[in-house]
Amino acid sequence: MASAVFTPAQPKGATGILVLADGSVIWGRGFGATGSAVGEVCFNTAMTGYQEVMTDPSYAAQIVTFTFPHIGNVGANPEDIESKVEGAVGCVVREHVTRPSSFRSASDFIEWMAANGKIGLAGVDTRALTRRIRMAGAPNAVIAHEPSGKFDIPALLNRAREWAGLEGMDLAQRVSRSKAEGWEGGAWTLGKGYARSPRDSRPHVVAIDYGSKDNIFRNLVRAGARVTVLPARATLDEVLALEPDGVFLSNGPGDPAATGEYAVPVIKALLERDVPLFGICLGHQMLALAAGAKTVKMHQGHRGANHPVQRVGEGWGETTGLVEITSMNHGFAVDADTLPEGVEQTHVSLFDGSNCGIAISGKRAFGVQYHPEASPGPQDSFYLFEKFVGGLG
Repeated sequence: MASAVFTPAQPKGATGILVLADGSVIWGRGFGATGSAVGEVCFNTAMTGYQEVMTDPSYAAQIVTFTFPHIGNVGANPEDIESKVEGAVGCVVREHVTRPSSFRSASDFIEWMAANGKIGLAGVDTRALTRRIRMAGAPNAVIAHEPSGKFDIPALLNRAREWAGLEGMDLAQRVSRSKAEGWEGGAWTLGKGYARSPRDSRPHVVAIDYGSKDNIFRNLVRAGARVTVLPARATLDEVLALEPDGVFLSNGPGDPAATGEYAVPVIKALLERDVPLFGICLGHQMLALAAGAKTVKMHQGHRGANHPVQRVGEGWGETTGLVEITSMNHGFAVDADTLPEGVEQTHVSLFDGSNCGIAISGKRAFGVQYHPEASPGPQDSFYLFEKFVGGLG
């Protein structure tokens, strides 16, 4: 069902709606869960991996617009879930969801969305919506699905306008584990599923969970680590009590400055003790804040599996200048102009020149803004896990 971003009249058969805080109304056909949800509307350019995207905690309080038109065509299955905690609240797609065509499918996407409380809106001109986000920034909105087609638009608009938005919001605590746990999962293989993680004399990585994707921990295991995961608000004493060989700082949602209120003091103390550190996405931003840099809200953010990143740091030797195609999901970024002396920029985005990596001089600490674990996405950047774990011996 085609719809226009600025057409408030309800088309025949419309059972779903997206109401933007500026008063724009987008109609479509609802699917998945019924009801309504508020969040920031973003867009993702990946051509596959929609289930991993929808279950990534970094998308908490967000409504994902998929630019690839055929979402749902491979169904859903329990192996491709990145986290069982909160992810995206809903999604907007171009084509109506059809029956899956994949031998791995355990259910269709509509059933999976409904079972997981996520609202979908199909039949939308996603190209027009994406262009609007690119020009005007990511808006706050309410997505709603009601089979009767009856909506209280003024109430939905008020809800969108009253929502505070992601800036200043700490969401890490909402999606983090509540207690420590030993990570058990290893690499996935077709027909065998996920391997078990050996609990042997491997280097011990303590991972702080700000809203982590499970595939990050699997890649740490694949690189040769033994992993223990702690909640976002873990104290320095709790981290050190586990006698880590290195500490990993995970991805996660929300404003890094807000999460940094409790995370940065712990990371600063770890830096002072020269504990090896590796941060991804929000973890990268936490490391930058601990080193004295600042973060900023981006106009539209980076979300997709086709983002080119170039190595620019001096420490890469012959590979300096090499370009990696990466998976990204972030609406905040480290402000490269605020990097203090002793903090080197190691990677930059070739889309807009924004910071994508740092290393701290004299410390065994580095971070990247993108997602080297992929899932979904290319695997150009797995070397980062090997770099971290390999340096813990």
